[in-house]
Amino acid sequence: MNRKINKDHIEALYEARFLNMYDLQYAEGKHYFVATRRGKENLTAKKSDAEFREMLPDAVTIAVVLHLSGNETRLLMSYEYRYPVGQFLLSPVAGLLDPDDRENDDPLVSAAIREIREETGLTVKESDKVYVLNPCAFSSPGMTDESNAFLCAEITLDNLDDLNQNGAEGSELFNGFELLDRKQAQEIFRTGRDKHGNFYSLAAWMVLSIFLSQF
Repeated sequence: MNRKINKDHIEALYEARFLNMYDLQYAEGKHYFVATRRGKENLTAKKSDAEFREMLPDAVTIAVVLHLSGNETRLLMSYEYRYPVGQFLLSPVAGLLDPDDRENDDPLVSAAIREIREETGLTVKESDKVYVLNPCAFSSPGMTDESNAFLCAEITLDNLDDLNQNGAEGSELFNGFELLDRKQAQEIFRTGRDKHGNFYSLAAWMVLSIFLSQF
């Protein structure tokens, strides 16, 4: 059965700055509830096929790879408090696209460079490389249309003097960095747990896999 959302039958159940809830009536008397970051007029479910294929994601997630002196390569991750699970989780650099990013010629790279600066204190130089690996992936499309682009940033550093977490905004709360070598990343990827024995997000798993497959 080829079901299409009835675009005239979408009811707002809850609307806030960063999270909304809608009731999608996809057939007579049939309802599906969706959590989303998007407003009613910008829901992914309402987009045409052409609009769907050209849409920008809600956020970017970045595999930040540091090329250090002495030919050392490290994956930079942090511990960020995630309120829904009540824990500091091993996390990649990530964040929502801002309006200014969306106006940029390359909105995904623009957002990635900004998030790296805000969450790590590092400024991406012209000689560094930031590139898109996946332009839009859905995190859990059975519940939400939330989407992320995955990027990689290769940054060459002489030292770690500028590394800091002073750019946290709003509810963001960080608790230190991890600079993982290949062996450490392999162990975390293999076990599904960080060095404290805690689980982590699918986005972190993806960033670990990017590092292990490309570096």
